[in-house]
Amino acid sequence: MPHKTTRRRFLGTTAVVGVGYWVAGGVQIAESKSPNEKIAMAAIGVDGKGSSDSADAANAGVMVAICDVDEQKLGRRATDKRFEKAERFVDFRKMFDKLGKSIDAVTISTPDHMHAAPALMAMRMGKHCFVQKPLTRCVYEARLLAEVARKMKVATQMGNQGTAGSELRKAAAMMRAGRFGNITEVHVWTNRPIWPQGGERPAPKDPPKHLQWDLWLGVAPVRPYAEGAYHPFAWRGWWDFGSGALGDMACHTVNMPFMGLDLRDPVTLEAETSKHNKDSFPRWSIIRFEFPANQWRGPVKMVWYDGGQRPSPEIFDGTTKLAASGCIVVGSKGKLYHGGDYGGITKIVGDVDQSEIEFERSPGHFEEWIRAIRGGPPAKSNFPDYAGPLTETILLGNLAVWAAAGGRSEKIEWDAKNMRARNVSGLETIIKPVYRKGYVLDA
Repeated sequence: MPHKTTRRRFLGTTAVVGVGYWVAGGVQIAESKSPNEKIAMAAIGVDGKGSSDSADAANAGVMVAICDVDEQKLGRRATDKRFEKAERFVDFRKMFDKLGKSIDAVTISTPDHMHAAPALMAMRMGKHCFVQKPLTRCVYEARLLAEVARKMKVATQMGNQGTAGSELRKAAAMMRAGRFGNITEVHVWTNRPIWPQGGERPAPKDPPKHLQWDLWLGVAPVRPYAEGAYHPFAWRGWWDFGSGALGDMACHTVNMPFMGLDLRDPVTLEAETSKHNKDSFPRWSIIRFEFPANQWRGPVKMVWYDGGQRPSPEIFDGTTKLAASGCIVVGSKGKLYHGGDYGGITKIVGDVDQSEIEFERSPGHFEEWIRAIRGGPPAKSNFPDYAGPLTETILLGNLAVWAAAGGRSEKIEWDAKNMRARNVSGLETIIKPVYRKGYVLDA
């Protein structure tokens, strides 16, 4: 069913962003691990992207627990030697209740709607935390995870692996050094969605015996299972579970201009869509963000395109064939085009200095997190300084998509400090979700 929220219900859930106390585990500040100590790892979600995330965790430490609501996938993961001694769980809350004192760090590779709840529980217990992109499903969750991570002094990282890429970092350094002049426009597009989106719910069906459907729903409102419609992949196209094409890919494709231009706290947002029913995301959308000037650059307009929509090649040079996904940055001295999802330099036109430039090189994305756990510098895509603000910026675009259910939204004026739209009502649960009983958001 579409979201229905009264003002009283919303205000009842909008406590000031705080850290709070998880009653099952209490508060403990995370301690750094020495270089020779084994990191005791747990993995929540072990299939799909969780397969590689849990493998990275196993290679970096020792697996003490694995958790997945699909017992078939859980059993398959346990056949790997690295996971044979890991205790198995279908409910992350029971995992933390039983083994909380034995776990140092956790990877979370679940559908978007189930990122924040386990991450908050883990960090409030002092556990280091790696969460797949997007960091959260909703804007408020992104802000809250960043605040809790900072307060608890845990090592954190979001799974947008391109952040570690040298080509992306080089392009961002060139932007920050002013080599493209005054940058005024950014255009980003994707080939997503590659799952069904924009339709009605399919007929309900009994879930398979190996899938704990109520635990899969987690914080989301109850709905019946439908074969192939949600688990294991098509959940991305439903408002209760995913964040659409924007949430799926923008943590990759917007990553480069975000790093290079510090694209935080847009002041306005608006969208055009193919229309939608406020249950499933639209088949396509175009979203416009306006960012104010900051201390070192002028104002920037960013346009996002998905579902087959794409910028005109004239925006770059009129002759380059644009890839299925990519990014164009427009400056007064020249333009940058990158074809692909992970950022970098495919082609530059204009009077741009392309000589060598200094930038911080990465030892590897996951390695940055492990280094931080062992007392080194924070991972680049840590929650407080990078992943939280990046996810928040991206998910704000979905406020405009929600408001464009009829095909076009009005221009939303965003108040970042207070996390509210100044001029448009009805966005409350898109900003901040209401969790089902049994899961914790605020303290």
